Amino acid sequence: MQSALRITTKVLPGKKIEIEIPEAEIGDSVDVFVILPEKAERKRRSAVDILNDLPGRELFKTPEEVDKYLQEERESRYIEQQKN
Repeated sequence: MQSALRITTKVLPGKKIEIEIPEAEIGDSVDVFVILPEKAERKRRSAVDILNDLPGRELFKTPEEVDKYLQEERESRYIEQQKN
């Protein structure tokens, strides 16, 4: 009958593990299964989702409003530069 042994251990520096198997003999072949603990999955967000969550994202309702705003900004900066 095939036996199994469950051992919990810590990951050591160098991302290595060390286990001791009292029932084994030197030179025995063994199979090792490593089961990593479940971690909360970080949801990857798209750039569009991030931008949509920013405050003021509804500042403009249409592309035309954006164009108008940009034009006004350019004109005001041009006027400021002319004053200096």
